[in-house]
Amino acid sequence: MTILKRFLSLLFIGLLQINLAQAALEIVITEGQNTARPIAVVPFKWLGNSPAPSNLTDFAAIIADDLRNSGRFNPLGRGLMPQTPTDEADVNYAAWKETGIEAIVLGTVTPLKDGRLQLHFQLVDVARGVKNQEPQKIDGKTVLSKSHVLLNLKGNFSTRRPRHISHRLSDYIFENLTGTRGAFLTRIAYVAINYEDKYPFKLLISDYDGMNQHVLFRSTEPVMSPSWDPTGTKLAYMSMEDKKHEIWIYDLVTRKRELIKPYKGSNILPAFSPDGSKLALVLSKSGQPDIYVYDLKSKQIERLTRNRGIDTEPSWSPDGKDIFFTSERGGTPQIYKINLSNKRIERLTYEGRTNLNSSVTPNGEYLVMVSLQKGKYSVSKQDLSDGYVQTLTNGRLDKSPSVAPNGSMVIYSTVVKGKQVLSLVSMDGRFKAVLPASKGEVKAPSWSPFLTTKKN
Repeated sequence: MTILKRFLSLLFIGLLQINLAQAALEIVITEGQNTARPIAVVPFKWLGNSPAPSNLTDFAAIIADDLRNSGRFNPLGRGLMPQTPTDEADVNYAAWKETGIEAIVLGTVTPLKDGRLQLHFQLVDVARGVKNQEPQKIDGKTVLSKSHVLLNLKGNFSTRRPRHISHRLSDYIFENLTGTRGAFLTRIAYVAINYEDKYPFKLLISDYDGMNQHVLFRSTEPVMSPSWDPTGTKLAYMSMEDKKHEIWIYDLVTRKRELIKPYKGSNILPAFSPDGSKLALVLSKSGQPDIYVYDLKSKQIERLTRNRGIDTEPSWSPDGKDIFFTSERGGTPQIYKINLSNKRIERLTYEGRTNLNSSVTPNGEYLVMVSLQKGKYSVSKQDLSDGYVQTLTNGRLDKSPSVAPNGSMVIYSTVVKGKQVLSLVSMDGRFKAVLPASKGEVKAPSWSPFLTTKKN
């Protein structure tokens, strides 16, 4: 078997028969909840003159799920709450302190005459709240401090996108309590296959938690390797719909596709540059897979590697100055980096028999990859400053890791009970969750960039 044929056979390992359910993915916590910070998200109170509609979104439940899914927080069950206040002034801080809760989220929902809803929510610090209940003298006056009210926000919104609003509130809470921007208002793209369907191969997107799932593209031939552009409005992916390996770009706004000019041989594994102007990709036009950069404006390509073995799986550094890739030039698959200005190539991984499928965290500090150790393919991270490697997962066939845009979590493909599923792991490896499709299997996840511009 030639090197190219062996590479392509490896590329398609794991294209398993599945029955994709239209139901959303359901997150199941598997590890790490005891290490999370205790928080309470009190059910939001309906303030309408008439009873709340039966289909009213449970905003508090979505926020609690978001915070739990991050691995950083452990929301208190509603049955264990000492009270259900709707305003900071009604909080019994002494009672909440007894539960060990560090912070409380509470709020109200009010219907407006124009059909919209007004949502008011607060985030309060329990320890500060206990202290601030004691009167203090400021400028000779006795007052109660409100420094324990960390967030106090009110806004009007359409009823068409309630989950969108809930995720945005979760982002506010997460950033306030951790100092890191939240990534709940993001999406994931992934691939599904069902050989019993007329179009077995599908490219899908959903919210980060699997809700609001949409099929973008269906094909009778394999679809693989989705990659987001930095605006979150386009996806590059590889398809074999013309009976050959080609790269397409799907525009989520116009719903139109563009074929990237195919070259002789394979055209695979596209990755958008951080500024969205280029694609890193793998072409075998010269006989073996090498790394190229394709300029989306000029339509010109630049060859970066010239190796007799396999150079594949390109990904960009956050600043766009380097490309990381997998190569067998050292005898076994390892991660290398090429500097785009001087074309200098540097090997980065030495620990483990095989390291592949790499990407760099948004802060540029860690290399996330799949490592083969003791017969298992697991997700690991390597500190780029000192080379220290930490194993994050303990599966046997973990692959395709994709890092959240805030660097707090990694989504990856794995096998659970013989089924291909997506899983989450926190960047410290302490929290893990499985996102199984209730009647099927999914794979090749790609986490979107932030979908909103941060306001200072």
